[in-house]
Amino acid sequence: MAKMNHRTKDNAVGVFLLHLFASTQCVYWMVGLQQQHSVAAFSPQRPFQNHPAVSSNVARTWPHSHGVLASSYYPTKTSIFSSSDSVVTGANVFDDKQKDFTMGYLNKHHGNLLAAFASAFTELGTIQSKKNAFTGGSYKIEDSTIVDFDPDSITMDVTVKIRSKEPTTERVTFPLDAYPVEGKQRQFKAQPLIPLADESVNPVDDFMRRVCRLCHIVGRPGDTGKVIQLGIQIGGAGVGDLKENMYLNQVPHNRYVRKYFYDMAANATLDAVIQCSNGELSNRMIMTAMFPEMNTQMDSYRIGTLLELTRSVAIKLAEQNLRVRVCVQGSMGVGIFTGVPKTLSGVSTLLQRMDWQSEEGEENEGLVGNFVNFGAVGKEHVVNAHIDSDGNPVEQDDVFLLVCPQNMLGLECSIMPTLSEMVEAAGDRPIIIINPDLVDKVSAQGQQSVRGRQDRLDFAASFQTIFHFQNIYYSGTSYFPILGAITKFGPKLQWVAHQRRDRINNDGEVYVPALASESQPDGELIMEAFN
Repeated sequence: MAKMNHRTKDNAVGVFLLHLFASTQCVYWMVGLQQQHSVAAFSPQRPFQNHPAVSSNVARTWPHSHGVLASSYYPTKTSIFSSSDSVVTGANVFDDKQKDFTMGYLNKHHGNLLAAFASAFTELGTIQSKKNAFTGGSYKIEDSTIVDFDPDSITMDVTVKIRSKEPTTERVTFPLDAYPVEGKQRQFKAQPLIPLADESVNPVDDFMRRVCRLCHIVGRPGDTGKVIQLGIQIGGAGVGDLKENMYLNQVPHNRYVRKYFYDMAANATLDAVIQCSNGELSNRMIMTAMFPEMNTQMDSYRIGTLLELTRSVAIKLAEQNLRVRVCVQGSMGVGIFTGVPKTLSGVSTLLQRMDWQSEEGEENEGLVGNFVNFGAVGKEHVVNAHIDSDGNPVEQDDVFLLVCPQNMLGLECSIMPTLSEMVEAAGDRPIIIINPDLVDKVSAQGQQSVRGRQDRLDFAASFQTIFHFQNIYYSGTSYFPILGAITKFGPKLQWVAHQRRDRINNDGEVYVPALASESQPDGELIMEAFN
C-alpha cells in the first residue's frame, strides 16, 4: 500500500471526524481541557512590548526546515518597468521613466480630477469662491496638467477662464497632505492625514495612497482604483494587487490558491505582532478570511481550510520564537442545552490531531508542546510564566489565536463575557481572533438584547483589523457569480475593493482595484465604483 503523505492523512482524519460529528450540532467540552492551565492563570506576566523574540526578529531554525517554496507556477502580473527601472529612494520617489509615465497618464485620463485638485487645494480655489459669490460663476477652472511633483507636493499648470476675458494659465503648487483651502471647506470634506510611512513602505505606494486621500476629499472615490493600478504598474510593492486566475467560484479551491491566502494571512499577522511589540498597534486584533471555503454561510465551507490557515499562522509566529496558544471556545449554555456552535463542532480535536510535522525527524520537530499549545477561550487558559508543581519553569504564552469565537442562540450563550475576561488576563499580549461572529443572537432573559448592547458593540469594535479578504456578491443570499472582493492585506495598509473581470474569450480572470479607502467602504460606495 502506498504511504500517505501528511496532507492525505489530514484529509482522511478530517473526513472521518466530520462524518462522526455531522449528526449533532454540538459536542460536550472535555473537562480536562478546561482545567489544563487554570493554576497558572493569574501568575505574574512578562510585558509583551519589546518582546526579545520579536524585537530581535531572529527566526527559529527547525531541525529539518527547508524554507517556504515559492509558487513559481502561479501566474503573476508584470510591471511596465523592469526591476532595475523601479528602484526608488526616499530622496527621489520616482525615476525619470516613472515620473513621465505618471504625469502623462494623469494628464491624459484624469484632467477633471486635477481640476478638482486645483479648486480644492490651491489659492485659485479661494479666488474662485470669492469671485463667484458676486459674479454668478464667471470664474472657471477649465483644465489642469501636472508639470512636476516630489514626495511632498504637486505642481500644476491651471487654465482659468474669466467671463469676457481670454483664458490664462497659472502655475500653482500644493502639498500632498493638503486640506481644503479657505472658501472650499463646505464644499469639500476634510479627511485625516495618512500616517507617516516608515522605511519599509515603498515610496511609490505612499505617494499613491496620499493621492487617494485627495481623491476622497474632492468627492471622486472612483478614481482611487485607477491610482492604485497606476502604483502597481510603475513599480510599487503591489499594494492592492491580487493574483490572477484564482477561480474562487470553483470549489474545492486549488492548493496553490489556499497557500496564497495562508501566506498572506500569516505574513500580515507577523507584521501586526511586531508592531504590537513596538507599541504601534493595539493587542486586540481581528483576521477575516472569507473566501468561499472559509465562509460558514455557504455549502462550500471546508473545515480543513480553516484548520490549515490556523496552522500556517501559528507556525509562522512560532518560527520567531513566539509561544502561541491556539484556542477554540468551549461549551456554552445551561443544563441540557449546552454545546459549541455547529461550525466549531470537533475543531478542537481536529486541531490537535492534524499533522503539524512536529514529530522526531520531521520538519517542525518539537513545535507542538513547546511553541504551539492548545486551549479554550477563557481567562483560565492564559498561561503566565511560573514554576509548576514539579519545580520546572513554565514559559508564558506570547500570542493567542482564537478560532472563530461566536455567540450562540440560547441562555448563557454569549461569548463576550468569557472573551473579555481572557483579553483582560492576557494584558498587552496579542489576542488575534479569526473569523469571529460577535453579533448578538436571540436569547432568553434579555441577555443579548438591549441590555448592555452598547458595551458589547464597543468591545467588538476595539479589535483592529490586521487582515481582511471577503468576496462580494450580488446579495447576501446569492453566492454566484463573484463580483469582486474587499481586502486589507496588513494592519497599516488601506482597504481596497476589487472588481472581478473575465478576460476575452474566457482566457482567465483578473481582480482589478476599483476603490481604495482608509476605512472599510460600504456596499453602496463599492457598487458605484464598480459601475
